[in-house]
Amino acid sequence: MIDRQEVHWRERTRRLGAVAGGAPVTYGLMALCCAVFLISPLSGFNPSHGEGDALLAAQAGYFERWGVIPSELLNGSAHSALTPLTALFVHGSWLHLLGNMLFLYVFGAMAEERMGRVEFLFFYLACGYFALVAYAVVHAGSDQTLVGASGAISAVLGAFLRLFPRARVTSLFPFLFFLPLRFPAWIVLVFWFVLQWLAAQGAGSGPGVAYLAHVAGFATGFLYAWGRHRGGTRVKSPATATEGESQP
Repeated sequence: MIDRQEVHWRERTRRLGAVAGGAPVTYGLMALCCAVFLISPLSGFNPSHGEGDALLAAQAGYFERWGVIPSELLNGSAHSALTPLTALFVHGSWLHLLGNMLFLYVFGAMAEERMGRVEFLFFYLACGYFALVAYAVVHAGSDQTLVGASGAISAVLGAFLRLFPRARVTSLFPFLFFLPLRFPAWIVLVFWFVLQWLAAQGAGSGPGVAYLAHVAGFATGFLYAWGRHRGGTRVKSPATATEGESQP
């Protein structure tokens, strides 16, 4: 985890709304995503959705109602225009949810304290919305539903790279037998971005991971932080974060 006490106090609190030792927006977003998933047909905890074919129908209807359907996004309806926002709180499985929440927990709190609560919330929602729209525009003919907070969380990673490039990140690499190795954040996050970019080149518009939304979100988050926050935050001693192989 990131030790937020190692970030210089003045840098943490000079932005309006930043408070020591707390990131209520980050934790609130995590709680909301978890609550939405628990009451959804995907969690298996809500018996009102039925079983068997009825449950499958409820899941399909759930995705169609709250997720982004690229072929319908640009039809001008108010409902379609809202789906890139609602889709940020919809996840397709436990693994999808937990992977996204891990990344948000690790990287979101420090970014929020640096930006301030109000700005971070606007940043998260706006960048997430843009990332999903960017994917939908490129795959405008696709009928596959797009859901998840991946685009918004990728934006948080991009902003973190700009704000805390020298923070130390502990990463687990499968091809190195999951040995915990520590690297500066800029190495880990640039490496992650390159992987997303390469994956996006070979990904289609069918079911799977929306790598293009990751790329769009990351680039948007980095550029926003670059223009809005001049200079990265100095860390008094190397902070650490955990990052697994799960992708947001």
